[in-house]
Amino acid sequence: MPKLQIVIALYPGVTHLDFTGPHQVLSRLPNADVVVASLGGQDIEAEGLTFARLADLAALERCDVLCVPGGLGTTDAMQDEAFMAQIRRLGAGATYLTSVCTGSLILAAAGFLKGKRAACHWAWRELLVPFGAIVDESRVARDGNIITGGGVTAGLDFAFVLMAELAGETLAKSVQLGLEYAPAPPFAAGRPELASPEIVAAVRARMEPLAGGRREAVEAMAARLEASV
Repeated sequence: MPKLQIVIALYPGVTHLDFTGPHQVLSRLPNADVVVASLGGQDIEAEGLTFARLADLAALERCDVLCVPGGLGTTDAMQDEAFMAQIRRLGAGATYLTSVCTGSLILAAAGFLKGKRAACHWAWRELLVPFGAIVDESRVARDGNIITGGGVTAGLDFAFVLMAELAGETLAKSVQLGLEYAPAPPFAAGRPELASPEIVAAVRARMEPLAGGRREAVEAMAARLEASV
């Protein structure tokens, strides 16, 4: 039986936990190759860590699962036509289209989420709407062959859901135990409905410098996508 091909597509400014968490889980799938790739196989710097010796996205013939992580570089990635061309190419033939955090915006900009439910980081999920996607506030959302995770740490939950889909719950639970994944956060502040208004306001204020440019880019790309249909 040929190995399952899982491709994680990186770009400058990606958030490393968005893909290293899922990679840790999915690398334990039997009979599967988890390939981390970038345009031209370029090194990717992510918040102080550099990921090297990556595969070249354009050299990959196909994949069974395409996974797109999020990050501060999402906006630039959506506007990088060379990168998006590879996302569209690989995604068109994939059995499963998946993402973590704002990676769903990239899937949406590629035209894969129109009329589909999708998750995203809580601060950015409304930007799915211009692409015709349906916002799902779940930590992991499933709509047919599309499986998307919420912000950053939701990538772990997403990976276990995907593993159960690919290889069954018994394996997923065994890997969960092996990794001792039993979350018990020290603070009840991981979602805006749990955190205090003051904390939510402070986080939104830190994100605001990025917000305007990202909204403008999303609206422009959504219009372009609509015009191309």
